[in-house]
Amino acid sequence: MQFHLRRYLSSFIFIVLLCFSVAVGATVGILFVYNSDLPQVDSLEDSRPSVIAVVYSDDNQVIGSFAQERRILVKWEDIPPVLRNAIISVEDQNFYEHWGIDLFGIARASLRNLMNGRIVEGGSTLTQQLSKNLFLTNGRSGVAEKTLGRKIQEAMLAIQIERTYTKEQILTMYCNLGYMGHGQYGFAAAAEFYFGKEHLKDLTIEEAALLAALPRSPKNYSPIMNPERAKARRDYAIDRMVAEKKVTAAEGEKAKKTPINLPPKKRQDELAPYFVEEIRQYLEKTYSRYEVQESGIQVYSTLNVAMQKAANAAVRKGLREYDKRHGWRGVTRNLLAEGTKDLLKASLPDWQFPIQADDIVEGVVLAVSKNTATVKIGEYQTLLTPPDFAWTNAKNADEILKPGDVALFLIRALNAAEHKMAITLDQKPQVQGALVAIDPATGDVKALVGGYDFKESKFDRAKQALRQTGSVFKPFVYTAAVDRGLRPDDTIVDSRINIGGYSPDNYDGQFKGTITIRKALAESRNIPAVKTLANVGIPNLIPYLRRFGITSKIDPYLPTALGSAEITLMEMTSAYTTFPNDGLRVVPRLISKVTDYDGNEKPDEQNLPALRDVIPSQTARIMVDLLQEPVRQGTATKLQELKRPVAGKTGTTNDYTDAWFIGFTPSLAMGVWVGFDEKVTLGDKETGGRVALPIWLDTMQEIYKNRKVEAFQPPEAPAISSAPEGSSTPGGEVASTVKGTQQ
Repeated sequence: MQFHLRRYLSSFIFIVLLCFSVAVGATVGILFVYNSDLPQVDSLEDSRPSVIAVVYSDDNQVIGSFAQERRILVKWEDIPPVLRNAIISVEDQNFYEHWGIDLFGIARASLRNLMNGRIVEGGSTLTQQLSKNLFLTNGRSGVAEKTLGRKIQEAMLAIQIERTYTKEQILTMYCNLGYMGHGQYGFAAAAEFYFGKEHLKDLTIEEAALLAALPRSPKNYSPIMNPERAKARRDYAIDRMVAEKKVTAAEGEKAKKTPINLPPKKRQDELAPYFVEEIRQYLEKTYSRYEVQESGIQVYSTLNVAMQKAANAAVRKGLREYDKRHGWRGVTRNLLAEGTKDLLKASLPDWQFPIQADDIVEGVVLAVSKNTATVKIGEYQTLLTPPDFAWTNAKNADEILKPGDVALFLIRALNAAEHKMAITLDQKPQVQGALVAIDPATGDVKALVGGYDFKESKFDRAKQALRQTGSVFKPFVYTAAVDRGLRPDDTIVDSRINIGGYSPDNYDGQFKGTITIRKALAESRNIPAVKTLANVGIPNLIPYLRRFGITSKIDPYLPTALGSAEITLMEMTSAYTTFPNDGLRVVPRLISKVTDYDGNEKPDEQNLPALRDVIPSQTARIMVDLLQEPVRQGTATKLQELKRPVAGKTGTTNDYTDAWFIGFTPSLAMGVWVGFDEKVTLGDKETGGRVALPIWLDTMQEIYKNRKVEAFQPPEAPAISSAPEGSSTPGGEVASTVKGTQQ
């Protein structure tokens, strides 16, 4: 009996030991299998997550960014105690005690989930969540695969991370990596996006609590998409902070009573979208999409914010004024026709943004009488009177509007305190325009406008559109002639000619007889320009154009003198910089330097000005003198309003399809083009002087309103080198290279 008992006991112990050995072996095997696929974490500190690339203006203002993931990295000292406490209170109360896995936390979470009959709390530590964000997450949802194998990997990675890094390093990485909703990664980007806070130290208790609550489910707890859920989760986070004694009960109650205050949405009105897009395309061709979108490079551009703002305003104003001259096109939408029952309850997308004076926004017509219309814009109701729609040439409001119509209105004045608004009927132009401003001495592009609305059309008409140039081309014909001895006061006969069957005409159909070259250029006479080119010879002109930087195809025919060639606005404006720069042309550039995330300048972007020696300084100065004639007595006399020396040339093509003005002061060259994308007429008498020149003038008036008057070098003055510091000298090559009827 005793023998059998001992025998059974031995067998039992053997079976237990065997089962234990199998279990240990299986566990070790499972851990080995999962551990073999785990990434190494010892170099994690040296790695860098995806960071936004930033584009700066010439005075270091941010004008654009590129990002696959919008993330702003912070250091430990940038994370204020209120945010640290909120994160730890919500996500990992034992963060400073555990070694990567919190067994007590797992037990507590399991008990709470069991009592609630659903999952209300997770048992993962903050370090486990970090390991999931680093290596195991499934994209932007932030939701990882919930399998046993995944949990084992998560735990093992957490242990490795805890053995390799300090708690401060772990919490900092957590704050930089997690997805926070709406394309924001990390707490710094989220603080800026949700609360408009540039620095984490400015967060309040309730804001820190909301941010700490977001990583659990950014979509469900978004204060934008789900404000009620977001507040409930925020208040839970505040309660946890009180329970963990991170804030007092009184502070917690005050924070919970504070509503979620999100900054008002801003109307998307980017400063220089065409300029920034040109930079993005260049960088991605030069480097790689990854380096541009994720490596955090810093791009220092040549753009000047004040000049760009002036250009934006002038182009939009000029195109709207042209558009209104050609009449009211009518509305394209009526809410009553769409089934809206109560116009007073109607809402339009424009109204989600703060409405300010000078905005152009949509409004709904509530009622129309013979002379007036009642219009609703956001929370305002205002009256449209006859002067407010006089440009349409309609005598009565009911001729052009009816109840339910959705139209555009310019906010002329706004008094929020009295809840009053004054408006003018408006419409979106169909015509397009472009503007380029270049510093002649450096080639720096200071402003660039590529169209009326970047959101509707990303085609850059300043750099990509090939258009006939009209009379803005004539100065190059006269330059070639001046280089061969022609002088401004020499005379030429303005009379009908026929050269090989080609018989050009003047814009006004008249002939002035014998006139000076000054007068011929000032009044943009066509026949003198054709005769001058015939004397120079078209084969002799084309090499000149190449030196001026014009790369477009030039047909070897006499009509070229009148601007029949198709050239971009950027090339034409750059060519004009040669005149005020004493015969030197600096290749246009949009970027002055590019640095990596750590501030090291990229050697490929040692972007010194690239000079081209184009014409003798004496020739350039004679042309500057000649190009002041249109302002003194010709097609550009309106520019005398600037009350400073300016020079330039208007241009209008056959059938008025393209309107140009390119001009310069001693320190800035600017070109303006206006036309339709399809080559259709702008309308009778819509010349460069009427359409493009006012845009140029408005821009320059704003730019030069507080600047001292500059003078051009007179033709007889001795030549002075205008080569920028660090570039080549005149005559040398370059310091660096960068890959019909006309009037």
